[in-house]
Amino acid sequence: MLQVPSVSSSLHASSFRAFASIRFMSGIPFSARGLHGLNVRGFKTCGMSPLSTSVASLSSLSLKTTSPLLSRGLASNSKEGNGGEDKGDAGVARWLFLCSGLVFSMVVIGGLTRLTRSGLSMTDWKLQGGKPPMNDEEWEAEFGKYKQSPEYRKVHNGISLEDFKFIYFWEYSHRMLGRVVGITFALPFAYFAYRGRLLRPGLKPRLFSILTLIGCQGLVGWWMVRSGLEEPEFETEEPKVSPYRLATHLLSAFGIYTLLFTTALKVHPSAMTGGVSVKIPPTLRGAAAVTTGLVALTVASGAFVAGNHAGLVYNEFPLMGGRLIPEDIIDPKLLPQWRNFFENSSLVQFDHRVLGMSTATSVFLLWTYATRILAPGSARLLAHSLLGMACLQASLGIGTLLYFVPVPLAAAHQAGSLTLFTLCLWFRHSLRRAPSRVMEGGVGGGGVGGVGGAAANRAFSTVSRPAPIPFTTRTPLRPYRMSPAPEDVRRVRS
Repeated sequence: MLQVPSVSSSLHASSFRAFASIRFMSGIPFSARGLHGLNVRGFKTCGMSPLSTSVASLSSLSLKTTSPLLSRGLASNSKEGNGGEDKGDAGVARWLFLCSGLVFSMVVIGGLTRLTRSGLSMTDWKLQGGKPPMNDEEWEAEFGKYKQSPEYRKVHNGISLEDFKFIYFWEYSHRMLGRVVGITFALPFAYFAYRGRLLRPGLKPRLFSILTLIGCQGLVGWWMVRSGLEEPEFETEEPKVSPYRLATHLLSAFGIYTLLFTTALKVHPSAMTGGVSVKIPPTLRGAAAVTTGLVALTVASGAFVAGNHAGLVYNEFPLMGGRLIPEDIIDPKLLPQWRNFFENSSLVQFDHRVLGMSTATSVFLLWTYATRILAPGSARLLAHSLLGMACLQASLGIGTLLYFVPVPLAAAHQAGSLTLFTLCLWFRHSLRRAPSRVMEGGVGGGGVGGVGGAAANRAFSTVSRPAPIPFTTRTPLRPYRMSPAPEDVRRVRS
């Protein structure tokens, strides 16, 4: 006699297989009879039905080993129930990427402002900013203020009004772009917070910290400029901004950029897909972190090279004055001696050379190790890009030194440092879900990201306890069978 099982029976069977997979993934032995008792008796005492409790458990654990239709339905219901925060927000991510691009432009324009000796052309600072001079009288008044500065008397003495307009343009553009960054970040931040789209835990405090840093960055910039408007200590010394304040200003910009870019990567919907975290060797993650730190340290060293005009000494490579280590690497007049690392042009350039070559070597070793482990994908492509950018950045640095710091090469070198740092951050983020070679061709024969194959292999690789026999949803558990409901049997007989 033909018996058709009911829908409730099928769901109960799927729920049982789900609980069996839970026990299997955790390495705890189970029996069909004991689990059946837990399903029925234990849940009835709590006032819950076995089916509703099974659905709740599956929704919280997001298992991939249950029935495909059931798991998809549960996943979608769980994401809709919590406001969609697990899906990410493409709009918020695009806004943060836009702000990251504006900060990138700020760093490039700031480098051009420094290279053209334009940073001291504006001798005052207003929080709200203002319009540039619009007529000849206003330009003459602004030029008169600049003539009273030490830089005009010792560096730009005798320049024409047209030359002053050129350097004024770069400083004014740099300041106004900073205000554009602040507005572009603050207004959408208030909008997204009002609409309740910043529900990810810790996202609002992180974004508020970024807003605070952006506001303080303008004050740090003016604090840096004021050091260049003061009379130098020695009569023969050219006025320049403090290298310590310049390094603080540049590293603050890099810090803001890092927070913006990494937050955008985390809230992007692509970061929420994939389901299963891939087990990457800790050594690869550590190597990526060390390389990122070396790039940041080299950038800090480059800020002191710019602040001390150290690129204008020893314009040769790889030697410095015919020696690997220059003779004047230590200046006895600088007391205490640690000031040589930050104020002695010879030692500052030597440190930057060593750090640059160390960074390039670290990137090469990271690329060698990563390409042996990572399967073809975005992380492997980023590793190739990282190596190519490191080689280009080293070439730009050597060319800038050999050609006595031309503005185009020096600006490209500064932009290249931020590009290399961006690739390091992106590569570290991509390692969270990057497929490795040892996970290819797993059980089930599925493709990467599917239910079987490499995805199943990745799922089982995350279990710390040794699993006895691979368990899949295609293998039903024979000890537990549910009989069809009486009304279904009567319907088939009739």
